[in-house]
Amino acid sequence: MKGFGTIIHGQTVGFLEKNIPEPGPFEALMEPVVIAPCTSDVHIAFEQGHNPARNNRILGHESVGRIVKLGEGCTEYKVGDVVVVPCTTPNWRTLEVQDGAFQHSGGLCQGMRIGTSQDGVMAEYYLVNDVEMNTARIPEGVSLESALMVSDMMTTGFHGVELADVQFGDSVVVIGTGPVGLMSIAAAKLRGAGRIIAVGSRPKCVELAYYYGANEVVNYKEGDIVEQIMALTGGRKVDRTVIAGGGTEQLPIAYRLTRPAGGIGDLVAADTPPRLDTDTAAFCRFVAHHKFSGGLCPGGRRRAERLLDLIKYGRVDPSLMLTHKFNGLESCPDAFELMHKKPQELVKPIVYMNV
Repeated sequence: MKGFGTIIHGQTVGFLEKNIPEPGPFEALMEPVVIAPCTSDVHIAFEQGHNPARNNRILGHESVGRIVKLGEGCTEYKVGDVVVVPCTTPNWRTLEVQDGAFQHSGGLCQGMRIGTSQDGVMAEYYLVNDVEMNTARIPEGVSLESALMVSDMMTTGFHGVELADVQFGDSVVVIGTGPVGLMSIAAAKLRGAGRIIAVGSRPKCVELAYYYGANEVVNYKEGDIVEQIMALTGGRKVDRTVIAGGGTEQLPIAYRLTRPAGGIGDLVAADTPPRLDTDTAAFCRFVAHHKFSGGLCPGGRRRAERLLDLIKYGRVDPSLMLTHKFNGLESCPDAFELMHKKPQELVKPIVYMNV
């Protein structure tokens, strides 16, 4: 089979030829119906040093797939079913799951395996482990485009709001108006936030930030984020901050923005720059009872089913984030490069594979 991925990890990407995998117990062989390249695919390919284990690794972790073959033990699904495949697909038979850390099932970050420790979805076929626990059928009335956004952008953005513990009437800052940040804005509104202030710059993203529930949008290119937000609030710090974009430097900014005993939810892997250099006095040397939590996006069937219900019953429409459309496996390099370059008009691309 053919797939698009890393040839030499950290250096080159291109098309690969591999054997079609055989599903084991509780696994499914899938063909992608629609997929979406992600900024994380670019990071995985180029920005995490050189890991020889990721040479010749097919990329991609956001998909809706059609079941081609089922492994032994599968009883609920059938060949031909079309399902959302979350980017986090844990092994549910690990002690980490019993500890409530299913994203780290089998080790740190090992719940996220598609496109990292195993071949991803930019291919003619791909495997999904424990398919009846890790995927969800698409209900009637939910488009393929919206369902695709459940796989990563929606579950991740919503998790930032969960991590920050947004409550009714809270003032909230969402740093980043890419697709994850946009879904954090939508989730904050659904959770009953009062004032929502977003931080971003790309025009289409700013337009959608207002659509999904932001009251104001601050442009980080126009000056210090904290100063701009404090000017809006009259110097009053916000209740909750979600970090949905940027690098390590956003963490001290979030602390400066958030009131004592407020909540900070971080969705960004803090690796650029790799070390945090900050004046801890600015946030009372970490003794101001801030509640900080960083996390990977949740997966699992029940999570996906609940998010699909939010779409089905009109609470949110994530398909509006899909600004660029491609067709077929051969277009994956172009869609991937779009996420690499991030033009001003981009929010998120979609590739129609086997519709």
